[in-house]
Amino acid sequence: MIDPELNRAPEHIGHIHLMGICGTAMAALAGMLLQSGYRISGSDRQVYPPMSDFLARLGIEACSGYRPENLVPRPDLVIVGNVITRVNPEAVALAEARIPYLSLPQALAHFFIGSRTSLVVAGTHGKTTTASLLASSLFRAGLDPTFMIGGIVREFEGNFRLGHGPYFVAEGDEYDTAFFDKGSKFLHYQPKIAILTSIEFDHADIFTDLEAIKATFRRFVRLIPADGLLVACLDDPNVAAIAAEARCPVEGYGLHRSLPWSLADVRVEEGLTRFAVWRHDRKWADLTVRLPGRHNCLNGLAVAAVLHHLGLDAGRIEAGLSTFGGVKRRQEVRGVEAGVTVIDDFAHHPTAVRETLAALKAAYAGRRLVAVFEPRTNSSRRAIFQQDYVRAFDAADAVLLREPLPLPNVAPEDLFSSAQLAEDLRRNGRDEARAFADTDTLLAHLGAVLTAGDVVAILSNGGFDNIHVRLLDILRERSRRV
Repeated sequence: MIDPELNRAPEHIGHIHLMGICGTAMAALAGMLLQSGYRISGSDRQVYPPMSDFLARLGIEACSGYRPENLVPRPDLVIVGNVITRVNPEAVALAEARIPYLSLPQALAHFFIGSRTSLVVAGTHGKTTTASLLASSLFRAGLDPTFMIGGIVREFEGNFRLGHGPYFVAEGDEYDTAFFDKGSKFLHYQPKIAILTSIEFDHADIFTDLEAIKATFRRFVRLIPADGLLVACLDDPNVAAIAAEARCPVEGYGLHRSLPWSLADVRVEEGLTRFAVWRHDRKWADLTVRLPGRHNCLNGLAVAAVLHHLGLDAGRIEAGLSTFGGVKRRQEVRGVEAGVTVIDDFAHHPTAVRETLAALKAAYAGRRLVAVFEPRTNSSRRAIFQQDYVRAFDAADAVLLREPLPLPNVAPEDLFSSAQLAEDLRRNGRDEARAFADTDTLLAHLGAVLTAGDVVAILSNGGFDNIHVRLLDILRERSRRV
């Protein structure tokens, strides 16, 4: 049993060991700590590319497999990732050795947030893109931010940065912290200014219902001090109810002109989306983002409100937003072969799927949009969203679904069925809706039916068996044979 008394950073730290170092956030933290002058080691269940290459480039040696001997020589501090269970052999050895330990959010707060003003982006949807927009805009404005975000920001070719400016930008994740702390990660991030994009039910493996989700967001909002600021999307009734409980000033944003910050006149152009911003019912500025979709305009609007609060004028805000190059796995064009555009996106929640496909349909007007979806999260593999997905694919002309791997210890009747969704979609008029048992058969079908001009949106929060590269290879080979 880990002693709570040891859940702290010791006075003198030279060597830090990270358990679960191959996670995206843990690897980023390892890089930040290394750049701060600490000696870093780490371990994970398996160490393989691309994360092994990333760590090797940093000069960090990662042990493959969890073993007591990974804690020899004895580190001064261990950071425990949330993939680690209390019966993990290395966690057991950590307890026996009585080494001080922190969770990832605690470590971020201790080493990086405490001395800076914390800007936290939270919400069910849009966290990664909005946090990346904010960090990039601060950088463009010469404010030299520090950040850690859950996606690779193209401008920096990484998901973290150590700056010397006064601001820390954090993607505020509501998922739990560690086996010894089941509270949400964002409760450790000391928000001074926060953006709250949306609140819906998600993470069915750790939250019982929407009320449980709302409870943790309510705790987060109450952390913002009275002299801070909450920028909240008040179009969302769940956000509006929780924002009303904030101790700090609230600046609402959304589509309604009655809000302090509102969106209007969205115009899609090739590679760009332009929109007008109204502030307190007066035209304030025209802004541009190099991202498709009204939802990304709303993300930009939220960032504009924060930057305005920090003292930036409309011109500097427009310059920051318009030069943002995007985030990998967020509507990322992976390639074009045989006239077919292949796009990768992280969307998995029904709302995110719907908004992403609607954005792509507008951005590629007049072209056939083929949606390829892999249910992979704990929530999407449960029947809880079975009916919600039926309307999520309205913008797609064809829908191809992979059957998910079953969740252990979940009754069959409680599992999501791609075959059932395909049947429901066909019943609703989506004739080109099919489910496939595996990725190989799905790829074979794609290779047979895709034609020049098609846009393929591949939606998954995982690797999806490297489907993007394999599909591009199939299309390339087909072009050679013509």
